[in-house]
Order: sequence, then C-alpha cells, then structure tokens
Amino acid sequence: MEEISSAPIIGVVADRGLHGGQPSQTVMEKYLEAVSLAGGVPLILPQGLADSPAALASAMAVLDGILLPGSASNIEPYHYASGEADQDTQPEAHADPGRDRLAFALIDLALASAMPLFGICRGMQELVVRTGGALHRRLFELSGFQEHREDEGKALEVRYAPAHDVELIPGGLCSELFPETRRFWVNSLHGQGVARLGEGVRIECRACDGLVEAISVASHPFALGVQWHPEWNSRDYELSRRLFDTFIQHARAYRDAYLERRSTPR
Repeated sequence: MEEISSAPIIGVVADRGLHGGQPSQTVMEKYLEAVSLAGGVPLILPQGLADSPAALASAMAVLDGILLPGSASNIEPYHYASGEADQDTQPEAHADPGRDRLAFALIDLALASAMPLFGICRGMQELVVRTGGALHRRLFELSGFQEHREDEGKALEVRYAPAHDVELIPGGLCSELFPETRRFWVNSLHGQGVARLGEGVRIECRACDGLVEAISVASHPFALGVQWHPEWNSRDYELSRRLFDTFIQHARAYRDAYLERRSTPR
C-alpha cells in the first residue's frame, strides 16, 4: 500500500438505510478495503452532495476516482424503460432515490472530466442507465437466462464463490487487462441485468447465456462496470486484484495530470 500522502483519493458512494432504527448512510467494508489494498484512499460520499452543486464541486476537486459499489437496493425504474411493460409500471420495492441522484451526478461529472470510474453490480447498472441503457428488472422471470441470484441461505464464502464463466469481448479494456485468457469465472449475486445499452457503451464481457456482464464507455480512459463482485477478498484473486490495481493506476495518472496542469505557468 502507498503512503497516504501519495495515494489517489477515491470517492465511494454511500447507501441509505436504517441502523438501530435511525437513518444512516453506509458503505460495506469490503469496498473500502479493496480500494485501500490497491493503493487508494477511500472517501465515503454522502448522498446529500447531489442536492448541493457547490458541495459536489468541492468534493470533485479533491477526488481522483469514483467507485460505485454494489447494493441491496435497485435503481428506480422511471429512470429507464426496459420494454417489459408489465414490469415498468410496478414500483421498486428496494429503492434508494438519493443514491440514484448522487450516482447519476457523479457519472455525468466523471465522463465529462475523464475521471476514472469503476461500477460494481448496482454501480454498473447505474452506468448503464445513465448512458441511455435499460435493465431487465426481474431477470429471473425471463426465459433464456440462467439463475444469476445467490442463495441467501448459504454462508458468505459460498455466495461469493465463482458461479459461472464469462467470455471476454476483444478490443475492450478487459481484453487488455487479461490478454492471457478469453474466459474466466466470476461470482453472481444479482436479480437484474442489462436489457439494452446506450450509444458509445462497449460490451466487455458476456455470460454463457448472453447476458452482458461488463461494460465500458468507449471514449473514456477508464469508465468500467462489472456485474460481479471483485471486491470480495480482492487480493486473493488475480482477476479482482488486476481490476482494482488498474483502477487505482488510472486514478493516480488522473491526479498527476491535474497537478501538472495546476503547476504549469499560463
């Protein structure tokens, strides 16, 4: 791990819920640890930033990258139209509207500034929706797809174990990261999935049933989303380690370029 003084600062979006009966905003420790172990300094971003442009601008001024973590909540469906009319009219039972607002605002800013962005599970879905795509709200009710949800009755080690393989699509970020292979195994803990992608979004990986498992924004140096959970024991798996290390490397390069611009006389 780098010394804190030289490590890039990574903003991590918080989820909202109840803790001891009181409204709280939290980030699961595994995401913070994965960033720290890769050499970054995680900074939790409260959802209220989305309601204050000045505060959000101040936060962006100190950040070198953004992590959109997974969550038990789902994006409210009015943000997209999947084409599954029977599903689109039903309210989201596990919504977190404050997270939707902050994540979408951060995506806009990251894409405009070329700041590195890494989305995991819900975070990937946020990137899909904000760039003009749509989701299958209940993937498990559609024919042709395997079961992508975990068994919540199992131990965590079982739930986060590799569940299926994915195929790399040539020409993307992931194929550059993993040139030695075309397929690898990932865990699977999601009930929603990509129905449609927006313009300029590139498919990085697909599951054997055809479901999109990773995406990137083609015009951006590092705006990557993965449907699986590489943060789980991230240093124990080469795939996960390489993803987080590359994310932090891009964040470091972003910070260095920013510092160079500030120090260059005009």
